[in-house]
Amino acid sequence: MKKLTIKILGLAILAMPILSSCSDDDDPVPTVEKVIENLQNGIMNGKLTENYTLDASVEYNLTGAFTVPDGMTLTIPAGTKIEAEADGTEIYIAVLMGGKININGTASKPVVMSSSDANPGDWGGLTICGKATTTSGANSTAEVGNLIYGGSTDNDNSGSIEYLVIKGTGAQINLDSQYNGVSLYAVGSGTTIKNVAVINGSDDGIEFFGGTVSASNLYLENNEDDSVDWTEGWNGKVTNVYISHTIAGFSTVFEGDKENNNPKFENITAISTVGGTALQFKKESGGSITGLYLEGYTVDLDMKDGGALSNVQIESANADATLLDGETKKYKLNSGKDATKVDISGWTWREAGL
Repeated sequence: MKKLTIKILGLAILAMPILSSCSDDDDPVPTVEKVIENLQNGIMNGKLTENYTLDASVEYNLTGAFTVPDGMTLTIPAGTKIEAEADGTEIYIAVLMGGKININGTASKPVVMSSSDANPGDWGGLTICGKATTTSGANSTAEVGNLIYGGSTDNDNSGSIEYLVIKGTGAQINLDSQYNGVSLYAVGSGTTIKNVAVINGSDDGIEFFGGTVSASNLYLENNEDDSVDWTEGWNGKVTNVYISHTIAGFSTVFEGDKENNNPKFENITAISTVGGTALQFKKESGGSITGLYLEGYTVDLDMKDGGALSNVQIESANADATLLDGETKKYKLNSGKDATKVDISGWTWREAGL
């Protein structure tokens, strides 16, 4: 009996390492990427490493450059609020070529991105880089973060943006450049952009750098440079835009630059209480405009580099304009600027804040 007991105890002791090796206590703990750990704690900073959906019940703090790389998708549900540190150049959100952002705001619960005080120049805004064509060529370098953009896929899809309010953008990049509220670098026509408000930016409200993307239902208030800017042969369409200027010193309502790929503009209302310039076209830029309403601007049309009036088509005809007294390139429009105003009485989502 004694020998049997000893044998049983011996077998039990031999089995202990085997049993111990199967214990949950020794299982490896999965590591969490730092950027994901930050997101789980309400902090946006770094390069996304997996598809991720934000939580609308969390107020996120943008504390640095947050990027969505190739193959990754960031989803932002309705009602999400992102407060950007008012720390200038390195505070921005960027979607890189091949990445996607889906901003799923609604009329009652828009997505809001803003610094706490929404002062012009507080932070960098939203940048999207796509694979569509640009006259700068494939794999061009953006002024934002040296990001790469441009290719030959004109139907490229960088995601969907619906019901977004963005405030306080326009931080200084260098001596010559500032961030826009929304910068679209070679973004393709497969991307959806509608119901977007950009308010109190110290540079442009929205700028298109080439690409084929279109946008609708834009509200642009007191952006200190151009409300809508385009260059590098952008040839999409913008529909239903309301632009408000109540602070003097802004640049223009529209600024087109470089090549003229004849982008389209439909139902555009711009109202100023402080004068200023409405439409400006540089070099040979132009476009086709229908449904234009202008009120309160000192200069209706500025062909800054002496481009032909025929580059600007208003209601399917060459711009009907007369030079202002003493000017050689600045005009008053004789017709085509008294269309019905865009009705924004239902755009209450634009008033959302942090």
